Amino acid sequence: MSAVVFPSKVYAAIRAHGEETYPHECCGALLGKSADGSWQIVESVKAGNTRTDSAHNRYNISPLELVKIEREARSKKLEIAGFYHSHPDHPAQWSQTDFAEAHWLGCCYVITEVATGKAAVTNSFLLTGTSEEDKRFELQTIQVEN
Repeated sequence: MSAVVFPSKVYAAIRAHGEETYPHECCGALLGKSADGSWQIVESVKAGNTRTDSAHNRYNISPLELVKIEREARSKKLEIAGFYHSHPDHPAQWSQTDFAEAHWLGCCYVITEVATGKAAVTNSFLLTGTSEEDKRFELQTIQVEN
């Protein structure tokens, strides 16, 4: 099982973001570096959830914001390591919609369950495969370091 390593401050920030936007989903990007088949996260970038039709159970990051985040990452010699979002009052497990809308092969998709306004379980899933046709999510170990 691969791992994703978070500084404790970044891990706490993405969980807090889920609490801030409750009862709607939060979303954002994770910037980091790949090392030995795992991601070392350096920072998180909050993004606006552009879903207005069902923000309580869907998220979308605008393409313009994503380009801005990617440029910011490059300027810091980092990569987009993945994305995070919250599941208000729903388990930290990917949904069929999450899977259908996941296209960044090799990236982490981190989901935090926010139960009645409080961050609960956080899980990470690595999107593996070589194409849209054979992509799949694999559970990752989350390591939090000081």
